Amino acid sequence: MLRINMFSSADKVKGQGVGSAYTELVNMLNKHFSTEFDISINKYSQADISHYHTVDPQFYLSTFHKKKRGITIGYVHFLPETLEGSLNLFSPFKKIFDWYLISFYGRMDQLVVVNPTFIPKLVAAGLKEERITYIPNFVSNKKFYEATSEEKKSWREKYKIAEDRLVILGTGQIQQRKGIDDFVQLAIDNPDVQFIWAGGFSFGKITDGYDRYKKIYDNPPDNLLFTGIVDREEIMRLYNLADIFLLPSYNELFPMSILEAFNCGTPVMLRDLELYHAIIDNQYISTQDIDDMNDAIKMIRKNPEILEDYQQKSKKSALYYSEENVAKIWYDYYKKNAKEEK
Repeated sequence: MLRINMFSSADKVKGQGVGSAYTELVNMLNKHFSTEFDISINKYSQADISHYHTVDPQFYLSTFHKKKRGITIGYVHFLPETLEGSLNLFSPFKKIFDWYLISFYGRMDQLVVVNPTFIPKLVAAGLKEERITYIPNFVSNKKFYEATSEEKKSWREKYKIAEDRLVILGTGQIQQRKGIDDFVQLAIDNPDVQFIWAGGFSFGKITDGYDRYKKIYDNPPDNLLFTGIVDREEIMRLYNLADIFLLPSYNELFPMSILEAFNCGTPVMLRDLELYHAIIDNQYISTQDIDDMNDAIKMIRKNPEILEDYQQKSKKSALYYSEENVAKIWYDYYKKNAKEEK
């Protein structure tokens, strides 16, 4: 049996995608490969593979006990540039953290990225390309699925939203990088549309722009609901009651929220970042800026049948990034690395 030790503190901070990705992977491995993989969490015992999901200092120090760790695998959920607009760090501390992050990745025998566009950036930072593998994120179709019409209707009633009202959902931490300013402005520009943002301040007052966003959070436009951080079951309901999932982020890797929306059959609208082209090209409503988003919303209000095509695209993408497909990739990846170690 292959001994795999997961090192992670991702589940300590609610409402962030890294935690969702970590939870999905561990649950999937235990579900499909319980007789072949012996998985432990944050144990410093002997292992064939040590898989690092977060970059905690104590995890960094553990990499110096090479014989116990076996093959070390680092999960690249972010790079220094993807933290811009997320955390407000004093400049000298940010430089130290940026150095530490790349140093942490450099301690790994292998790295896994969730988006292939980050491979050249890691190489530019001095890491070897042959040690980097792309494996996409996924979500469970048991937890995120398209609900029945009756369920959707009841969930709208819970939030006091009329059946015929256009609902646009955004999710994630409330921070500049996520494009929250544009989301708020869209609500102001489209008073007849119901906007919902599910998420909060996962990192509290060190969130970049916290004071300004807290004022908006406490006094939003009448047609904008901030739910705060909610559990995954409630997020699934929100995807289902929404007509459109909108993620106006300026910087991402491979957001779990997009996959969650796909699984629920919800049409997806995105700010058209280059990194999306490598993973979900042509599967979403593409917009360049807030003007494009406004135009798309107005067009959809006049011609709601437009959404039918994007609903089918979401369902198609959900099949490609299914748990079953990605499970096979992870199985082969772990087995290959364990064999090379021996």
